Amino acid sequence: MKREKSTATELIGSQIEVCSSTNPCDVGLKGKVADETKETLVILLARGHKRLLKKNIIFIVGSKKIKGSSLRRRPEDRIKGK
Repeated sequence: MKREKSTATELIGSQIEVCSSTNPCDVGLKGKVADETKETLVILLARGHKRLLKKNIIFIVGSKKIKGSSLRRRPEDRIKGK
């Protein structure tokens, strides 16, 4: 089975911007990642927090564009390289 390449980095605390989403209301959201699970990201916004499904979004961290679907593993397993 071919393994999808993913980003082996911690996202919690990173500033992200959603550049594409299946939900048009999510496009353009900017905030700090407060929590991450296997399937979701929670970002802190000026007006509260928002939980986003990874499989539905493409986001920018720094200058890197990342498909949320490539991160659909537990964060601790992704960082360890499992």
